[in-house]
Amino acid sequence: MVELSIELASVLLLAFGLKGLAKIRTARSANGLAALALGLAVVGLLLQQGLGGWPWMLLGLGIGGGLGAVLALRVAMTSMPETVALFNGCGGMSSLLVAIGAVQLPTPMNLVGQVSVLVSVLVGAITFSGSLVAMGKLQEWLGTPGWTLRPQRHAVNIVLALACLACCVLVLKGMAIALVPLTVLSLLLGVGLTLPVGGADMPVVISLLNSYSGVAAAAAGFVVGSELLIVAGAMVGAAGLILTQVMCTAMNRSLTSVLFGGALGAGAAESGDAGGREEYTNVTSCSPEECALTLEAAERVIFVPGYGLAVAQAQHSLKELARLLEQHGIEVRYAIHPVAGRMPGHMNVLLAEADVPYDQLVEMDDINPDFPRTDVVIVLGANDVVNPRAKNDPASPLYGMPVLEVDQARTVFVVKRSLGSGYAGIRNDLFELPQTSMVFGDAKQVLQSLLQELRSLGVGKVPAGAGSAR
Repeated sequence: MVELSIELASVLLLAFGLKGLAKIRTARSANGLAALALGLAVVGLLLQQGLGGWPWMLLGLGIGGGLGAVLALRVAMTSMPETVALFNGCGGMSSLLVAIGAVQLPTPMNLVGQVSVLVSVLVGAITFSGSLVAMGKLQEWLGTPGWTLRPQRHAVNIVLALACLACCVLVLKGMAIALVPLTVLSLLLGVGLTLPVGGADMPVVISLLNSYSGVAAAAAGFVVGSELLIVAGAMVGAAGLILTQVMCTAMNRSLTSVLFGGALGAGAAESGDAGGREEYTNVTSCSPEECALTLEAAERVIFVPGYGLAVAQAQHSLKELARLLEQHGIEVRYAIHPVAGRMPGHMNVLLAEADVPYDQLVEMDDINPDFPRTDVVIVLGANDVVNPRAKNDPASPLYGMPVLEVDQARTVFVVKRSLGSGYAGIRNDLFELPQTSMVFGDAKQVLQSLLQELRSLGVGKVPAGAGSAR
């Protein structure tokens, strides 16, 4: 009775915690609530299992919790996608091991238990190997082998899937040993589905693998009879699938093609490489001083943060620049693309670190109509999400993807280290538009130079006896 009460309390706390994550102001406390729920679940499991197994559980909790804490403290903001991929893989492997461990118990399983074991092993193994491949590709440890881009890869994946199903049938007929080839084949299938995916589609795949890990955890919950694990796994699976659909819509991708693995990524990679080799012929560049002079005379400014801003850790300099402009009477906002950076919400979290007011962050659909009446747009390390080719070039792999229409603004400054291609690997027509000027350099250095130039111009200074600067 006590164990049941604790598990019920854990389920409720987890549900409230996940609900609270939907709002910025409650996200931090909601995260703590969810952690408390999981801690309570561990206590309930210890009471359920008796004193015999608790030392091993505490040892596992200490090792896993310690590694997680160290990783969370050391990981950089720019490495969050890789971290998420690694956590997804750990979740998949955990579900796989729980299912295999349950099979070793002498207690016979009913049909629901057997099916749950098969789902845990199949989906858990695919999640584990697929997540490791995704992490390796994001870290640039793995490339995309040429043979994985050939159409024959689909036949290989189909054969692997059919072989997995055959193993599942054998297990249901009483041949538990078939779990071994099922595990191996599922691991290979995870590699086969993820390896061909191109860079532009990798965030979508990570989100999908997150959903897979939730499904595997829910199945593991049925195996061990844990209501909390079933609820948590179902929530993660559903949330991951919804997020995947949102990202597919934002990138004009098909969820079906992502589910079948690499159908889009291969095409994007092939086309992207070709586009990235095209040379720019009409690019204008300027210094931070010229950029500052334009900013001083502006009335409305929009910043477009991207991955380059995160790499340079320039969010605090950006906030300081925005504060200076606002003191000068200039309207400042931030345009947020749904997949800016490497993951959805990446830019929101980055700017929240610098205490940027959340009401100044405007989603793509809301801010696009405002670009034509904007004096200055400063693009900071973003590339594909502002590429006009997504609207104008049917041959581009980005074609159809909704983008921030910064090319409609009166003046555009693009802060970038070089003219290198973005994540999709294609050239950006924005760089050659007449109203665009490139400001080459590290985002943090450029922003600090801009601050220095604006201060030397007197921007932000409040005249003696005046109520406002402008």
